[in-house]
Amino acid sequence: MHAFLDWWHQQSWIELIGVITGLVCVALAAINNIWNWPFAIVNVALYIYIFFNARLYADMGLQVYLLCINTYGWYYWSRKPADETKVPVAQINSKQLLWSALTILIVTPFLGFTLIKLAPVLHYQPASYPYLDSFCTACSIVAQILMARKVLQNWLLWVFVDVIYVGVYIAKNLHATAFMYAVYVIIALLGFIDWRKDYQKQIPIR
Repeated sequence: MHAFLDWWHQQSWIELIGVITGLVCVALAAINNIWNWPFAIVNVALYIYIFFNARLYADMGLQVYLLCINTYGWYYWSRKPADETKVPVAQINSKQLLWSALTILIVTPFLGFTLIKLAPVLHYQPASYPYLDSFCTACSIVAQILMARKVLQNWLLWVFVDVIYVGVYIAKNLHATAFMYAVYVIIALLGFIDWRKDYQKQIPIR
């Protein structure tokens, strides 16, 4: 009990609030609820600060991007067809699959190299795990766009990248954030199952 209290007192309130808003937004997204987006916006705003302090600069930049894409997602989900209660779930198509792969292949080495070269120029401390961080960032960029467009397979990509993030955040002593991402893995799996059920309901019965 004493060890837990010591750990608790070492945690940042900003990180804990970020964890709570993060879990709420992903849980709401998993059940296809539009109110996930305002919680997501608060969450990424907090993590811009958290990741800057942790020297995870690619993740920090990702949060700035997510701030924009979350606003777009909120707008896109609100534009449901007149005869639908929600925007329909879609399957990934070959064009989306191609640009997803190209985005990850191009962004990862470019961002990783940039983080290494930029730190001394801007007098920042060297980035932690620049290429791994950049790979996760590239995957997250793709996954979030697919989620905003209600593509079912976004959840599978989130499962993959969140597992990697758990290890990264444990290594950086962001234990509350690592726990949040472990829960994200479970929620993403449940989200995939729930969205797949919604998609199957959309298929007309012949």
